[in-house]
Amino acid sequence: MTSKSKNSEKNGPVIVKPHALDSIWSRAFTSNSEWPDKEEFLDVIYWSRQALGIIIGLLWGLIPLKGFVALLLFVLVNAGLIYIYFSNFQSIDEEEYGGAWELTKEGFMTSFAGFLVTWIIIYSGLHFE
Repeated sequence: MTSKSKNSEKNGPVIVKPHALDSIWSRAFTSNSEWPDKEEFLDVIYWSRQALGIIIGLLWGLIPLKGFVALLLFVLVNAGLIYIYFSNFQSIDEEEYGGAWELTKEGFMTSFAGFLVTWIIIYSGLHFE
């Protein structure tokens, strides 16, 4: 208990900015936005990719795509849309973030896991007897 109070005294009170999240969302959907904090932009890439993985999993399950073709299409669509987002829509300098490859692979494996779970559940529920 005393270490907590000492820590809060040292660092000061934690101030939550209610408009910070609104600012991130508005910058995420506004073309050529300024990103003073690199971590915020990486968070936008990460969470966009998670949502994209689930959406693609739903689509692939409904269509129904299966096999290697579906996996390859997921990789191409996921990486392609994220690349277009950061290079054309946001027009950021890729070298500030370690190059295009670093941005393209940000959050890819967790997105792939979300895609697989969603795709398997939807496909199995609708097309498997």
